[in-house]
Amino acid sequence: MRKKILNIVLLAGGASVERPVSKMSSKGIYEALISLGHNVTVVDPGYGKIQPDSTEDFFGENDLFRISQAHYIDAVSLPAFANADTVFIGLHGKWGEDGTLQSLLELKGYNYTGSGVLASSLSMDKGMAKVIFKDNGVSVPDGFVVQRGSYGLDSVKQKVNSSFSYPLVVKPNDQGSTFGLSVCKDETTIKQAMELAFSYSDKVLVEQFIPGRELTVGILENRALTPLEIVPKHELYDYECKYTKGMSEYLVPAPVSKDVSDLLKEQALLAYFATGCKGYARVDFRLAPDNKTYCMELNTLPGMTPTSLLPKMAKAEGISFDELVQKITDISLTK
Repeated sequence: MRKKILNIVLLAGGASVERPVSKMSSKGIYEALISLGHNVTVVDPGYGKIQPDSTEDFFGENDLFRISQAHYIDAVSLPAFANADTVFIGLHGKWGEDGTLQSLLELKGYNYTGSGVLASSLSMDKGMAKVIFKDNGVSVPDGFVVQRGSYGLDSVKQKVNSSFSYPLVVKPNDQGSTFGLSVCKDETTIKQAMELAFSYSDKVLVEQFIPGRELTVGILENRALTPLEIVPKHELYDYECKYTKGMSEYLVPAPVSKDVSDLLKEQALLAYFATGCKGYARVDFRLAPDNKTYCMELNTLPGMTPTSLLPKMAKAEGISFDELVQKITDISLTK
């Protein structure tokens, strides 16, 4: 039976620092949706009422108009939304992945892909997500959140010295793609790390660095996929390693024992259901030398280029990129 042809609005770009990443994801999604035969209208919410004339302009390197999150309200009122069966969210980071956009779509009564308002908001707030994860049996690194202006550098150092050992990770509490992240090997670098993280967010997460391996588990339709291991050229899986060809090796299935693989899947699903996620997600872990897993974060809108991590895990289970995009679309129609 032929699948129904859908009218879909694809949200691409946006106003966060992850705008370039969103364009890469959205281009892959767009090509898949077109290949599947759907009618697709691309909308960049960062532009608002004024949208480019061609699809190529949406995915170009240069911005054509002024970008602002204030334009999102105008964007979701464009005529294209009124006739859409669903909205495919190809955004990443703030104002796209944190529940803000989801709230606007909810108020308009539109179907959309991915998790709802609360799950998106909780997952984007790394400190709050860790509290929920821990309360639901998910192992996380020790850490604490620092609010801008709440207490000074000396207080942060004192808390670190009384509770942690070096190295530490300092990062913005609500950003992705490792923007603003630093590894502090001693207290001399904490000030610089805090300043960098605060340049991206009003809250900073300070947590214990977990030595070991980088692994991730995709979730699709409430089912954990085959774990994948990332082997970056750098100490951490940073922005360059994520988005520069040849800077990381990806092993799927991850070369771990069945017990470890099962544990990763179990922990990923616990995190996913604890925050109330829906549809699809990706849960990132560090695997310590003693094979203890530590959940680092949950991505409610993981990267969706054909070479991104979730598509790689889906492919390992016989799900093509186009099939993955179709499944995510279909799930959005059942909300």
